This record gives sequence, C-alpha cells and structure tokens, in this order.
Amino acid sequence: MSVNTTVSISGMHCGHCVSSVTEELQELEGVQDVAVDLNKDGISVATITSASELNPEEISEAIAEAGYTVVGGA
Repeated sequence: MSVNTTVSISGMHCGHCVSSVTEELQELEGVQDVAVDLNKDGISVATITSASELNPEEISEAIAEAGYTVVGGA
C-alpha cells in the first residue's frame, strides 16, 4: 500500500524549480513518485507517493537542499 504526503512549498517559479525539488525528494528512501503542481505566483504543492510514511523533517531538509521552503509544516 502506498502513502501520499502533500507539502506546500514557497519560492518556486519555473520548470527548473520543479525539477530540483522532484530530484531531491526522489532521493528519500521509499519514495515512488513525486508530482509537483507549480504555482509561480504563490504556493506550489508537491504530492509524494511512498512505500511508507516519510519523516516530515527529512522532507523539509530535501526541499531546503533544492533551495526552497516548506510552508505550513511538512
């Protein structure tokens, strides 16, 4: 069974932003898929599909590594 985790991300403005975040999140253990809904004028949303629940701190760290910020808590 898969688990979906949704996080809101600020600071994303283009396709490169989506690629960076997707790449970092896919490196987390157990991640099967990442889908990012880009909102270049506001808060973007990433939906992460994984084999089990992910550590919110690890999600935040991966997004920070890409250069962006989780808003509202991961």
